[in-house]
Amino acid sequence: MMKNSLVAVKCLNNSTRKNYPMGTTLIDIFRDLDVKLDNEPLCALVNNEAKELNFRVFKPKTVEFVDFTHLAGHRAFVRSVAFVLHKAVKELYPKSGLRIEHAVSNGYFCKINGEIQELTEEIIAKIKSRMQEIVNADIPFVRHEEETEKVLQLFEEQDLCDKVKLLKTLGWVYSPYYTLEDTVDYYYGTLVPSTGYIHNFSLVKYHDGALIRIPMRTNPDKLEPVVDMPKLTDIFGEYAKWNGVMKLQNVGDLNEAADNGKVRDLIKVAEAFHEKKVAHIADLIAERKDEVKIILVSGPSSSGKTTFSKRLSLQLMVAGINPVGLSLDNYFVDREKTPLDENGQLDFESLYALNLDLFNQQMRDLLDGKEVELPQFSFTEGKSYFRGDKMKMEADDVLIIEGIHGLNPELTRSIDDKFKFKIYVSALTTISLDNHNWIPTSDNRLIRRIIRDNRYRGYSATETISRWESVRSGEDKWIYPYQENANIMFNSALLFELAVLKRYAEPILREVRQDSPHYAEAIRLLDFLRYFKSIRDSEIPPTSLIREFLGGSSFRY
Repeated sequence: MMKNSLVAVKCLNNSTRKNYPMGTTLIDIFRDLDVKLDNEPLCALVNNEAKELNFRVFKPKTVEFVDFTHLAGHRAFVRSVAFVLHKAVKELYPKSGLRIEHAVSNGYFCKINGEIQELTEEIIAKIKSRMQEIVNADIPFVRHEEETEKVLQLFEEQDLCDKVKLLKTLGWVYSPYYTLEDTVDYYYGTLVPSTGYIHNFSLVKYHDGALIRIPMRTNPDKLEPVVDMPKLTDIFGEYAKWNGVMKLQNVGDLNEAADNGKVRDLIKVAEAFHEKKVAHIADLIAERKDEVKIILVSGPSSSGKTTFSKRLSLQLMVAGINPVGLSLDNYFVDREKTPLDENGQLDFESLYALNLDLFNQQMRDLLDGKEVELPQFSFTEGKSYFRGDKMKMEADDVLIIEGIHGLNPELTRSIDDKFKFKIYVSALTTISLDNHNWIPTSDNRLIRRIIRDNRYRGYSATETISRWESVRSGEDKWIYPYQENANIMFNSALLFELAVLKRYAEPILREVRQDSPHYAEAIRLLDFLRYFKSIRDSEIPPTSLIREFLGGSSFRY
C-alpha cells in the first residue's frame, strides 16, 4: 500500500498514534485500538468536534471516543431514541404526526396528533413495543447529503412539512438527512451507529401526552426516575397553545415571519404577552397584599430574574404596593465558614454559604415592624460587616428577594408561608427547530450567558462554557428540586429571541480555538444558530427582558 494512502490518527483515550487507510470509519479505529470505556462508544470528538462513529477519516485527525456519560454521547443517544419513536409512530399510525416538545420530569414530553384522538396507555404500550422491535433489529442509522431540492421532495413524500418549511427558509444548496430503513428524518447532531446501541429506554403516559424515558448519565443501566412536575408542564402547555395561536411553533415559521416583514408585530405581541403575565402576577400579589410581605424570585442562571423583578416592581407600584429590594448576597457567611463541594472547593452555590440564622431573624424582625441593621458582604475580603445600613418596613412595603434559593423552604424556615409569594422564572423555550428537534432550555440560557459574560464581565465563550456544567450541576442540586414550590411560574423566553441573540453570539463563539476542549460545544451552538434568520434588535423596547443580556436596557443593574 502506498504511503500517501494512509492517514495518521491520534487517539486521546489511550494516547495511541497509528496510520489507517483513507476512508476508515471511526468504529473500525475504535475496535482496532481496543479502547477501553466504561460503556460502549456512541460517538467521537474528531479534532474536538462531535462526529458519528460511521464518520470516515480522510485527513490526519485527533480522536476521542465518548460514551453515554459524556454530553455528546448522551445527546446522540436521545436523538436516536427520538428517531426510533418517529419510525414506530409512522408505521403504526401513518395518518398521525409526532411532536417532541421539550424536556420535563427527567424525560422528553411528546404528543401525537392526527388519527389518534387520545393517547391512551394501550396506544403508548403498542408504540413502545414496536420501538423495542426496531431496537432489537439493530437497524443502521444512515446519514446522507444531497441537493436540497431532492431532500425537500423526500420530506414532502413523507409528510414532514415542518422540515420542508425550515429547509426552504435556509437557502442551502445541499442538505443532510437520515434514513432508518425506509423512514426519513433529520436531526441537528450526531446519532448512534444503529438501533442496537439503544439498550435502555421507555415510553410512558404523562399528562395529555407521553414521556420518553432515558437512562441516567451516571448510571446508564438505570432509567431516570419520573418526577411529576404539573406546574412546569402546565406553563409549557400554555405557551405551546399560544405559539399555535401565533402560528409560530417551529423555526421555519419564525424564519418565514422574518422573510415576510412580520417581525415588528411579532416583537410587539411577544413583549405585550410578557407584560400581561407580569401584571397578572402583580395582581395576584395585590389580592393578598394584607398578608404577603415577602416575594421570593428564583430560577436558574440567565433566566432573567433581575429584569423580571424590576418589571414586577413597577406593576406592584401601579397596584399601590411599595416594593423594596433585598439582596441575599449580603448574607454570605465569612469565607472561612463557606462549605466545600465534593472537589474540596468553596461552594458559593450552597444554601449553607448563607447565614440562615441571621437572615431568618432579620426577616422576623422586619415583619414585626422592627428596624434592623442589614449586613454588607465584602467579596474582596470575604467578610461580612455592619455599616449602619438600616431598614424598617412600612405598611405598604413588600420585600422582593431574588436568588437561586428563593423556593427552598429552608431559606425562610422560620417565616410563615402566608407571608410569602414564591415565583419561579426560567427561559422555557417553546419554539422548536421542527417537530422532532426541540430546543433545550439550557441552550437558550447558555447563549444568553455567553453574550452577557462577554459584554459585561469580559469573559470569553471558552470561559463561560467551561463553567457551564458546574453551573448546571448546582442548579440540579439547589434549584430544580424546589421549582414546584412556586405559587406561579414565569416563562422569560421570547419567541424571537434566539434569532436576535444569533448576531451577538456567533462572533464570540467563533473565537473559541479548535484546540480547546470546549470547541465541540462552541461548534454545536454555531451549527444550531445557523438555522435562524437573523433579526435585528432595533424594535425591542428598553424594558424588554432580553435587554438584560443585549444591553440597551432602561433598568439599572
